[in-house]
Amino acid sequence: MTNILGIDIGAKGALALLSPTGELIEVADMPILRDGPANRPNVNAPLLASIVRRWQASQAFVEYVGARPKEGPTGAFAFGRSKGVIEGVCASAGLPVAFLTPCAWKRAVGIPPGKDGAKDAARSEAIRRWPGKADLFARVKDDGRAEAALIAVAGLLREARAAA
Repeated sequence: MTNILGIDIGAKGALALLSPTGELIEVADMPILRDGPANRPNVNAPLLASIVRRWQASQAFVEYVGARPKEGPTGAFAFGRSKGVIEGVCASAGLPVAFLTPCAWKRAVGIPPGKDGAKDAARSEAIRRWPGKADLFARVKDDGRAEAALIAVAGLLREARAAA
């Protein structure tokens, strides 16, 4: 296996590239453009494709998302659209995609279940794992970067279990 990609879906999501040994190589915030009549943030497919092609990963691990409780139809549609753009970009790059539920990847990397404090817990875990790259996770809004990197770690762990 060569480098792998972790993706946290959504307008505040991110991408992370890890080596097969779990070394953090690079992170990028999800490429977003505000367009359309309501000026809503959308994942920009050409910009995302540029990152995916440049990083040349052999596998992508993507957070499996669905409609969230109390979310309106517009928000649910936007989230689904993001998932579709990510799947399409990965497919066009010939990049296999495996989905990990939030519960599964969080359990694999030792983040407690539930929403309270989960974003900060992800940032803390990312800083603990990659202290030399702590500045990548320094801001509160860097939780997407942390989650993308940890999704990739969970994917690596899953692959290692499957190979054993």
